[in-house]
Amino acid sequence: MSEFLSINEASVWASEYLDKNVTTSNISYLIQYGRIKKIGENGSTMVLKEELINYYKGQKNTRQETWKDELGDDLNWTLSFDQYKEAETTKHVHRLHPYKGKFIPQLVEYFLDSHTDKFKKEVYFREGDIVLDPFSGSGTTMVQACELGINAIGVDVSKFN
Repeated sequence: MSEFLSINEASVWASEYLDKNVTTSNISYLIQYGRIKKIGENGSTMVLKEELINYYKGQKNTRQETWKDELGDDLNWTLSFDQYKEAETTKHVHRLHPYKGKFIPQLVEYFLDSHTDKFKKEVYFREGDIVLDPFSGSGTTMVQACELGINAIGVDVSKFN
């Protein structure tokens, strides 16, 4: 028996399935561009769960698997930060000006904060320590260090930076 989902339900299901945020706009896009069929009219739009599964099966982990084929199984996919939207990776002051070589703040936080995981087995920086960024660019390391209570010194040869 076929299972029908509303656009909201499809959004929740796809978010859980992909382990990243899939909005109702994403589901509407799939309908609008014929990736999945629209069922119903007049505000009661539904989609078939089977069609979502078939569509997202091809999307799930494809990038991760491609990179693992290239780089090997010890790839730390956590550091891809694939689950974040662009607006989340350029939070607060990191949006002040465009800079092509900037780190996303989540990457800097990963290395500076006090968590450990499968790949980061030791904590290297603690509150009150000093971190030197000799290629400070747009200053992401210094901003994130400051947020974590870590002192930071940054230098760069570029006058712009």
